[in-house]
Amino acid sequence: MDDATARTLLEQERQRVEQLIARTREDAGADRAAADETGDIADPAERLTAAGLDDAVLEGLRGRLDAISRAEARIEAGTYGRSIQSGQPIPDERLEADPAAELTVEEAAQQL
Repeated sequence: MDDATARTLLEQERQRVEQLIARTREDAGADRAAADETGDIADPAERLTAAGLDDAVLEGLRGRLDAISRAEARIEAGTYGRSIQSGQPIPDERLEADPAAELTVEEAAQQL
């Protein structure tokens, strides 16, 4: 995959993830505000579970942004499209599906 295409895909992915982070933060804030309202007595564990889930989603999205930043750095270093583990080429089809991919499909499966 050429660098221009990779940059475009990574920028689109960055925008998508940043939008998801913004929406998740808004939803989390609304959930927490609603939980603080007086009214029906709800199970306090529900609030903790919802807050924990929101936090976990945000952490995953931040991790995705980090992966995008690493991929952008690999473009600048001239190593984009190669596995960070083995140096083997990552097929364009995989990079189109996940422009921040760091490993080949086989290497990623071994890490599961």
